[in-house]
Amino acid sequence: MQTPKRTTFHAVRDEVKRRIEARIWPQGALLPTETELAEEFGCARATVNRALRELADQGFVERRRKSGTRVKTAPVKHAKIEIAVVRQTVEEQNAVYRYALVERSVSDAPAWLTSQLGLKAGTRVLHLLCMHYADNRPFQFEERWINIATVPDIEHADLTTVGPNEWLLNAVPFTDAEITFSAVSTDSKLSDFLATAVGTPVIQLERTTWLQGEPVTYVRMTHHPGYRFRTQY
Repeated sequence: MQTPKRTTFHAVRDEVKRRIEARIWPQGALLPTETELAEEFGCARATVNRALRELADQGFVERRRKSGTRVKTAPVKHAKIEIAVVRQTVEEQNAVYRYALVERSVSDAPAWLTSQLGLKAGTRVLHLLCMHYADNRPFQFEERWINIATVPDIEHADLTTVGPNEWLLNAVPFTDAEITFSAVSTDSKLSDFLATAVGTPVIQLERTTWLQGEPVTYVRMTHHPGYRFRTQY
């Protein structure tokens, strides 16, 4: 006698999502209770709960205690942005990657950084300037500040052959991240590193990561002209 196949939360999630997109459950509609859905799908209530939590995280439904789960009036799809390793990005383009540590120094965090990250005055940070190349052409200029109090091992880490982003991803977890995209014009400093004329429009990403509320790093990454960023949802 075969054991009946268990319904996974993935199956419940996908079917609920299908019904929402097909307008079987239109915007604003109240979904059946978790108990009713568990009975329909032949699974545990905990399985339904996990499926609905994922759909809430994805912006399809909203859940309120004692009020049930409703289809969002304006469902939102969330794009996922990976914190990519530059080396992998370059190599995925079938190019040869090269990294150079340009400058390294330890100092008290500048006033603008203490204000932006909520650091205490006198907090020591590691300041880095790095270049990343694809087939020996400038790919990305990186300027980064790392909070030594949160990442003490970084102060004496060897960053001459491995970039700080790759080092941090391998050594230190993070719990929160904020990313900003901007179009900027190169100044004399950026134009020198990226081998462009002053005033060339380029894409700049600013990223901050935290570990349980403590700032880990703030970085500005400026890409070569023509760089394209793509994500999916």
